Amino acid sequence: MTDGRERCGWSTSTDAYVAYHDTEWGVPEHDPRRLFEFVILEGAQAGLSWSTILNKRAGYRAAFAGFDAAQVAAFDDDDVARCLADPGIVRNRAKVGAAVGNARAWLELDDPAAFLWDFVDGRPVQSSWTSLAELPVSTPAAEAMSKALKKRGFRFVGPTICYSLMQACGLVNDHVVDCFRHDECRRLAEG
Repeated sequence: MTDGRERCGWSTSTDAYVAYHDTEWGVPEHDPRRLFEFVILEGAQAGLSWSTILNKRAGYRAAFAGFDAAQVAAFDDDDVARCLADPGIVRNRAKVGAAVGNARAWLELDDPAAFLWDFVDGRPVQSSWTSLAELPVSTPAAEAMSKALKKRGFRFVGPTICYSLMQACGLVNDHVVDCFRHDECRRLAEG
């Protein structure tokens, strides 16, 4: 980018990454629908690059009823077949099936947003990383989240996927300290 602002190194390879980094990643998210969206998207990413999923995000919105968990939970075999034929998403039977199962498990949670936020005591964890090399791929909180989600029937929610969810949805502020978004996300968490 030519605007002169420092960003996390991972975010500068494409315009889509820059936009995602600058507007979404690390922002504390409490909306259950948006959190459910990231449960689906992070699970879909398993074994793939985030750019693959980011480029198919509109396809996922269309295929998965705008991430309305109640509608996705009602998907039947015809809906799964439709998704598996849709080039707008990653056509992996296990991941599509997990999205439907995860929607059903999501609806069983009394307060899904509070459930996820409880793993960080309701407040974003503020990091102080100076380089991308310092960022962990998982933490004890992500491991606990993974275990709790699996116990409730979720799939594609391993510790690394859960940590990616925590980063994306601002449960942790993993912008490196020199990134202009680090302080912005910290202020959002305090506000």
